[in-house]
Amino acid sequence: MTSVQFHWIVLSLLISVSYCLGGNNDMHVQLNDDVLGLIVFKSDLHDPSSYLASWNEDDDNACSWRYVQCNPPQSGRISEVSLDGLGLSGKIGRGLEKLQHLKVLSLSHNNLSGSISPALTLPSSLQRLNLSHNALSGPIPTSFVNMSSIRFLDLSENSLSGPIPDNFFNSCFSLHYLSLAGNMFEGSVPTTISRCSSLNSLNLSNNRFAGNVDFAGIWSLNKLRSLDLSNNALSGNLPNGISAIHNVKEILLHGNQFSGPLPTDIGLCIHLNRLDLSDNQFSGELPESLGRLNSLSYFKASNNLFTGEMPQLVSKMTSLEYLEFSNNHLTGSIPQSLGELRSMTYLSISNNQLEGNIPLSLVSCTKLSVIRLRGNGLSGSIPEGLFGLGLEEIDFSNNDLSGSIPSGSSRLLETLTNLDLSKNHLQGIIPAEIGLLSKLRYLNLSWNDLNSQMPPEFGLLPNLTVLDLRNSALFGSIPADICESGNLAILELDGNSLKGSIPEEIGNCSSLYLLSLSHNNLSGSIPRSMSKLNKLKILKLESNELSGEIPMELGMLQNLLAVNISHNRLTGRLPTGSIFQNLDKSSLEGNLGLCSPLLKGPCKMNVPKPLVLDPNAYNNQIGPDSQRNESSTASTTHHHRFLSVSSIVAISASFVIILGVIAISLLNVSVRRRLAFVDNALESMCSSSSRSGSPPTGKLILFDLQSLPDGIRSPESLLNKASEIGEGVFGTVYKIPLGSHGRVVAMKKLITSNIIQYPEDFDREVRILGKARHPNLIALKGYYWTPQLQILVTEYAPNGSLQSKLHERLPSTPPLSWPNRFKILLGTAKGLAHLHHSYRPPIIHYNIKPSNILLDENYNPKISDFGLARLLTKLDKHVMSNRFQSALGYVAPELACQSLRVNEKCDVYGFGVMILELVTGRRPVEYGEDNVLILNDHVRVLLEQGNVLECVDPSMSEYPDDEVLPVLKLAMVCTSQIPSSRPSMTEVVQILQVIKTPVPHRMEVF
Repeated sequence: MTSVQFHWIVLSLLISVSYCLGGNNDMHVQLNDDVLGLIVFKSDLHDPSSYLASWNEDDDNACSWRYVQCNPPQSGRISEVSLDGLGLSGKIGRGLEKLQHLKVLSLSHNNLSGSISPALTLPSSLQRLNLSHNALSGPIPTSFVNMSSIRFLDLSENSLSGPIPDNFFNSCFSLHYLSLAGNMFEGSVPTTISRCSSLNSLNLSNNRFAGNVDFAGIWSLNKLRSLDLSNNALSGNLPNGISAIHNVKEILLHGNQFSGPLPTDIGLCIHLNRLDLSDNQFSGELPESLGRLNSLSYFKASNNLFTGEMPQLVSKMTSLEYLEFSNNHLTGSIPQSLGELRSMTYLSISNNQLEGNIPLSLVSCTKLSVIRLRGNGLSGSIPEGLFGLGLEEIDFSNNDLSGSIPSGSSRLLETLTNLDLSKNHLQGIIPAEIGLLSKLRYLNLSWNDLNSQMPPEFGLLPNLTVLDLRNSALFGSIPADICESGNLAILELDGNSLKGSIPEEIGNCSSLYLLSLSHNNLSGSIPRSMSKLNKLKILKLESNELSGEIPMELGMLQNLLAVNISHNRLTGRLPTGSIFQNLDKSSLEGNLGLCSPLLKGPCKMNVPKPLVLDPNAYNNQIGPDSQRNESSTASTTHHHRFLSVSSIVAISASFVIILGVIAISLLNVSVRRRLAFVDNALESMCSSSSRSGSPPTGKLILFDLQSLPDGIRSPESLLNKASEIGEGVFGTVYKIPLGSHGRVVAMKKLITSNIIQYPEDFDREVRILGKARHPNLIALKGYYWTPQLQILVTEYAPNGSLQSKLHERLPSTPPLSWPNRFKILLGTAKGLAHLHHSYRPPIIHYNIKPSNILLDENYNPKISDFGLARLLTKLDKHVMSNRFQSALGYVAPELACQSLRVNEKCDVYGFGVMILELVTGRRPVEYGEDNVLILNDHVRVLLEQGNVLECVDPSMSEYPDDEVLPVLKLAMVCTSQIPSSRPSMTEVVQILQVIKTPVPHRMEVF
């Protein structure tokens, strides 16, 4: 008998005795009830630091225990238990039910996990409950707390899920504070929340609530001080009547889908201090009543559809410190009256349609630290007084500003971290004072008419990480000490008139990630010191006058993902290793002496004697004209070289034959080793379960539910009303509704061949798979097992597979837009990166293709079928052959050839093919009447010819060339025939994020 069972037996006996005894004995029994209730509660916890060591079951009174209070002390009754931040783990046990006088229970900032038992009912005396910042999961039981007595309820920052029952708030008239933030609740916001007439603070942020909100009911909560519905999927309009909550101080609605105009009476909420409407679809003009919000200090309305002129009344918000209207459709000029906001520290009106000059009055905003006016049509010069403020960030990019760059004051030199004046018409020299900005991290003066030399002081900026001076009419040479500080990560000097050689000191740029010097007049050789740039990922040197051979040492740069050396005067062979052997024609052309089978013309090399030839590197690269011009001595030498080549070829052939024999001998081990690779990866996530307790057979097990929904008895009854939605090599998939709440799951009816035949083994393996959780992985919810039938229960993706949206689309269905296609690429990359890099050894999928990428309601991708091979007792040749046949075109060469050296790079190859499918809309292999089109080869040829955009899916009406082109080049790198030349999935995620970064802050990736 366990200690917990013993305590419950004792508690039951005491309760029974309490009904039989009377008078004075009742107090003694109830006192033990409190003590033993806490002991039972403690038995469900793990206390690594022994904070609860004073909780002794032999005590008659718990009032002296740590973290426990009795009120009044002489009563001996526990009124408060506060265990915040003690590092406790385990679950919330039913021992708490015995604390019948408990008023405060606070267990926040621990590691409590598991679902809340539907049978757990906390004492009706409870007034304050705080379970925030734990790992609790599952739904909230309706009987969990007595809503008629509770005043403070905080369940935020857990993993609670499911809808909130509408009757949960039927009796919430005592509730003052409610926070369900940071969970996974879904469905609509209950309308009964309007019954919480005493509510001061309501926080439902960062969940998955959707649908319209009963704002009329919320406006009736006249005691409300704080309303936070941010970061959900809520929609609908804000009706008038908001003035009823006239004492509200905070309204946060950002990150939803609210639309329509703002309530005209919003200005009557005169105590409003913080208003965030950003990232919605609000439209119309800003109401005049906003000018009455004299207490407002934070106002954010970015990323909406607001129109009209920026109202003058904004300047009457005299307490305003933070103002952001970026990414709307505002017109007219910036009001001069903004200068009256003397408390303002942050101003952003970027990406609107504003015109006119930058108001001189802004110089009066002496507390201003950030000013962003990018992406408008502002003209005139930059007010010099702005550069006299203690600004930390200045962004005036993408306007029509002219004149010179003002010199910074001593105050600015001590504060400025970001300066972006790109894409204007600024002229004149670059002020030398910029080289004294000691805190400057980001400097972008590109696309101007500066007609200046590069100040040598730039290399002395100690914190500078990004320097972008592209297309700025710069002349002169690159300063030798450009990387003196050692912190520069991005250096872009393209499209200028720079001349001279690339300084040898470029090797001191140890932090350099991107080096782009293209379209200049640079000459001389590529310095060998570049081989020290171990972090370098992107190198662009095209369209210069560089000459000589490429240093072989550059082949040691293993992080290189993209190189362009076209249109120079380079000669000789390409470095071995790194990415150089996989460059396409467009990255090499225009170098008449460069050795590559992709280029026409003679190959020029300066090779010192004695000469040793590598037949793989030089075969078919010396033209016939150059051979005819050789002297007789050279002819004799050539004869000896030929003999040497023949010998080498013979030896190599013998070596290949020996390797082939070894490979065939080990062929039967290869696939088994790959499956073991997956097994070991998943085993590293969590330890194996014990076989001590046999799991139930013939019963549907759902991990996130304590009991099955009403009416659900077995999968057989469910399959009768299920609809088949797909079939794969591991089994058939069905869509199945659970219960009456609209919950839908997917069930995969597994093939029976070689599936694990012991229920405890099956239970253990499935639960291990269920631990692999990520927003871009299909979650495993449970299973069903009998010797004749095995079923996996998984998350349901309502938008089906990528295969159905891409290749099986009905004519009446709109095609995938480019934003959705890019979202699918990035999400899939993140999911694969999680499998590859979060576990050691990595989890390899082996079968990345559109049919295994499922889409949720927002087109977020979720990878399915990872790790299912661990449910096989042995290698099933039928299954494995089917996997490879169904993945024709996606299989990496090393995997299809049964190579023994298989790693996660085979997933990168499949991902690269999927990129090509998403961009082109074509299948990886297409069969015509007299030819076969291999999509990978087709795109590579078009890329070499410079016509790659011709292959973009014609069903996409709009797409940005500056995103599609680098994505296609990324696909070429991912589908390299050499696994080591492919990037890791973490690097792929980084590249995709860089490609999606808004211009001009985005560097050109390829």
